[in-house]
Amino acid sequence: MEKEAVNILLVEDEQAHAELVHRAFERDGNTFRLSVAQTISDANALIKTTPFALILTDWRLPDGEGTELINAQQDNNKIPVVIMTSHGNERVAVDAIKAGALDYVVKSDAALADMAHTAERALREWKNITERQRAEEQLRLRVAELEAVNRVSTAMRTAETLHEMIPRLMDETLVLLNAQGGVFWLYNSFTGELERVIARGPLEHFPGATKPEECIAYTAFSTGRLHFMQDLSQEAIQHSLPPGLGGACIPILAAKDVIGVLLISVELPRKLSQDELHLLTTLSEIAGNAIQRTRLHEQTERNLEKLDALRHIDQAITSSVDLNLSLNLLAEHAKTQLNVDAVSILRLDPNTQYLEYFTGRGFRATPVSKIQVRLGEGLAGLAALEHRTIFIPDLTEYRTTPGMTSTLTSEFFHSYYVAPMITKGLVKGVIEVFHRQPLQPDIEWTDFLEALAGQAAIAIENTELFESLEQSNLELTHAYNVTIEGWSRALDLRDRETEGHTQRVAQITLNLANAFGVEKESILHIRRGALLHDIGKMGIPDKILLKEGPLDENEWEIMRKHPVFAYEMLSPIKYLAPALDIPYCHHEKWDGTGYPRGIAREQIPLAARIFAVADVWDALLSDRPYRKAWSKEKARAYILENSGMHFDPKIVETFTTLSGL
Repeated sequence: MEKEAVNILLVEDEQAHAELVHRAFERDGNTFRLSVAQTISDANALIKTTPFALILTDWRLPDGEGTELINAQQDNNKIPVVIMTSHGNERVAVDAIKAGALDYVVKSDAALADMAHTAERALREWKNITERQRAEEQLRLRVAELEAVNRVSTAMRTAETLHEMIPRLMDETLVLLNAQGGVFWLYNSFTGELERVIARGPLEHFPGATKPEECIAYTAFSTGRLHFMQDLSQEAIQHSLPPGLGGACIPILAAKDVIGVLLISVELPRKLSQDELHLLTTLSEIAGNAIQRTRLHEQTERNLEKLDALRHIDQAITSSVDLNLSLNLLAEHAKTQLNVDAVSILRLDPNTQYLEYFTGRGFRATPVSKIQVRLGEGLAGLAALEHRTIFIPDLTEYRTTPGMTSTLTSEFFHSYYVAPMITKGLVKGVIEVFHRQPLQPDIEWTDFLEALAGQAAIAIENTELFESLEQSNLELTHAYNVTIEGWSRALDLRDRETEGHTQRVAQITLNLANAFGVEKESILHIRRGALLHDIGKMGIPDKILLKEGPLDENEWEIMRKHPVFAYEMLSPIKYLAPALDIPYCHHEKWDGTGYPRGIAREQIPLAARIFAVADVWDALLSDRPYRKAWSKEKARAYILENSGMHFDPKIVETFTTLSGL
């Protein structure tokens, strides 16, 4: 059966952008069905008639902002919204996310052409969010149910833990039956053993744990029914009991599963009566329900603590690229939630193929920070190489690597568990768990450890991606700057009369901009604009640009077009758009008599007003074919004379103070 296409709503008033997105979805085949609206009102009308799975909307629309589509939705029928904008900056991104947007995309031809993949990622993320919300809601409902159950006003049900509940059960039972001794076992499904929780009277010497088939309680455990015993000494399999005791074993049931066994003994020749056996059965049923509820309650509390730990770790990972912070927090939670003595995290160096100690908790004095393990060697190296967890219940019986041996000897560790940290099929390291007592991890325990390993891998990957992106950005920015400087030198070489002028005037402009209090974010764009201020002269013929002597009126008319040529050349380059002010407006004058547009006063961009002073100053101090360089005094007088006509008076004031003239 053919899969039905997913409905996507695009809200975009720029036809060119809408067409790019439309073609992107056409290339994707029949996965999506794209509907297009140009305004918020059109979008709301479509939403009423079509079950959209995702909305892609421009930030600025003719009748409002795209975030209004988020606010207009009903809480019980939310459609995820991805905001698109041509004005990408951190403030806009934060505002979009605060408004409830699922994601934020800066428009570019490449981003719009890849919008089908963006939609796929957004839908996957939305699915994960909604599933997590449903899971959290189910968990909250379960906790509420357990809290209601625990309000039962009996001695057993007021107990907070099994270790508090079972002794109360035992003592109450012995009193009610006037019995001399008893043993209570709980079944450990992970180890397959009956573990003694409490023993009273002549039975208090029963071993702590035993296989069911070796235990006096085997019949009751295996059949799920009460087992009456005339003489306990005749029933014992592995462990001798004192003579003169009779009694009964009763299984503790939760639903139909045997979760434990209760043994009650009396002194012969007394026998437990039918009424007493019936009372014992009733108590066992209450105990089974109470124990199961308490187990669920304790498990839920543990799960909540683990979920809370994972949430804190996730917050650390997503809010910071500080790997030390993330992995130190993870190691702390791992030690606490797994209830172990020590935890270490080893990170894989992809170049050396060694696992190197990164952080740890719980070690006493061992210099674990010096530990290095080759991939494939030792337990940690083997777990990383084979992408599998390894559990060693008793390290004294295992031949370890030299580094591990010294750690075990000085730290007295008994049990060991190691899990690889894997993300997207790549191993990033391992997380090791040490305990000084026998460790009996259950599925819940191992699942949480593997979840922590996954979180650690994600933290490492995020840091690596950030570092890689940061390096790429630095290299790209450097390449842009070198290219711009190359263009600038090429212009100087072509326009021989101004050779070296560009570099000098760029530095003067930057000094003046800093002195004038221009924001640091704008300084880089001002420098680029200063370097490219005469880029438009590339469109001026050599016979005019290199002419010796004055230009005639027709030639000046062509020469005055070079700011327009600069605008036409640079405006399509988005990266250089913020630097256009100087190449386009540096020949404008404060009184409006400049060119190419004849704008005046604050209509002229600040960067161009600053540059105009620096440009004329350097030109006056430089030799020209038609005149010699002026002295600083004469140039200063010219600058002051043209303040309020050619130049911004405030900038002239700052310039004269800066130059010390």
